[in-house]
Amino acid sequence: MEDALTTEGGLLQQLAKRLLESALERRRWTVRDHRLRNDLRSFVVDHLDTDDVVPVVIDHGKNRPRLPRTHQLRVVRMPPDVHSLGSLLRTWRERLHPTDVGLESFGLRRTKGLRREELAALAGISADYVVRLEQGRSLTPSAQVVASLARALQLDRTETELLHRAAGLTPQGPGKVSRHIPPGVQRMITRMADLPLAVFAADWTLLTSTPLSSALFGTPPPTKVPGQNLIVQTFVEETTAEAATPHGGAEAFERALVADLRRSASWLGDDPGFRSLITNVRALSPQFRKLWDEGRASAHQSLVKTVHHSLVGDVTLDCDVMTIPDSDIKLVVFTAPVGSTDAERLDFLRVGVVRTLNPDPPA
Repeated sequence: MEDALTTEGGLLQQLAKRLLESALERRRWTVRDHRLRNDLRSFVVDHLDTDDVVPVVIDHGKNRPRLPRTHQLRVVRMPPDVHSLGSLLRTWRERLHPTDVGLESFGLRRTKGLRREELAALAGISADYVVRLEQGRSLTPSAQVVASLARALQLDRTETELLHRAAGLTPQGPGKVSRHIPPGVQRMITRMADLPLAVFAADWTLLTSTPLSSALFGTPPPTKVPGQNLIVQTFVEETTAEAATPHGGAEAFERALVADLRRSASWLGDDPGFRSLITNVRALSPQFRKLWDEGRASAHQSLVKTVHHSLVGDVTLDCDVMTIPDSDIKLVVFTAPVGSTDAERLDFLRVGVVRTLNPDPPA
C-alpha cells in the first residue's frame, strides 16, 4: 500500500500524525524523500512520545531527481522484522517490569515493561541511543554496549547470543571469559540491594555491584567505569590495600586470588584477553609473577576483611565468594553479624546510600 502526500509547510505534521495513528499497530514505514530526511527525523523524535514511535526508515533511493518546490512524500508500509535488533530490544524491554530491576513504578505508563530511559540508565547508555537502536537508525552497537543491554534486560545465555548476532557480532563461545550474568543472579542482586554485593567474571573483572558495595569500597559503578579488574587493582595499581585489610595478611589474600585465577586458566587459557591479562600483570608485578609461578590452583571461597571507610570508620566483614553453577560468574557477598558494631556502621552507610539515590524533593 502506498500513500502520496503533497504538502508545502505541513508535510511533517501530516506524516507525524500518520505515524502516531499507526504506532499502536506497530507498523513500520519507509519514507522516500532524501531532502526531508533530517527535518523529518528531528520532528518525529522531538514532537512525538518516543514510546509511540514506530521505526522510520529514510530511503535515499537509487535515483535522486530534482524535486519541485511542492513535492511528494511516499509512505510505504513494510512488514516488521521480528529478528531485527530493534524489534528484539523492544520485545525484551516490554516484558520486564520496573520492580524486576529494582525500580519503582510511578506515573501513567503508556507502554508495558520498562521505559526506554529506564533501560538506558540500567545499561549505562543514553536514552537517545536506545531510541536509535530500536528504530533501526543505529545498527552496529559495540560488544560492550550489547553486553550491557543483555545484563540490563536480564537475558539468558541463548537470548544473549541472539542479541549479539542481531548486532552483527560473534557470540562468546566456550573457552572465553563470559560477561553474561544469569537472570537469576540479576534478580538476586535486585532483591538484595541493601547488602554489599558484587559480581565478577572469571578473570576478576567487575560486572555489576550494588550501590552499597560501591559506597563501601569507594569505587564507581561498573556502568560508569567498565573494565575494573581486581587483579590489576591488587598487583599493578595497588589500591586494594588502601581500601581494606585482609585478616591473615595481604599475601594470604593475594595467594588466594592468584590461585583462583590459575584455576580458571585451565579452561580459559586460549582466550586472548585472558592470556593478555596474565602476561601484562606478570611483567608489571614481581609479586604476582612469584605467586603465579607457585602453581597453586584452587577456588577463592571466603575471607575476613576490615574495610577502611572515611565516613563510618573501620568495618570488619565476612567476605564469601560463590561461583554460580553452570557459569564462571563469581558472586561476592559482604556481611556482618547482626547486632554488632560493624553491622551498625554498615546500616549507617546504607542510610546514606538510600538518601543519595532518593533525595528529598525540594520544598
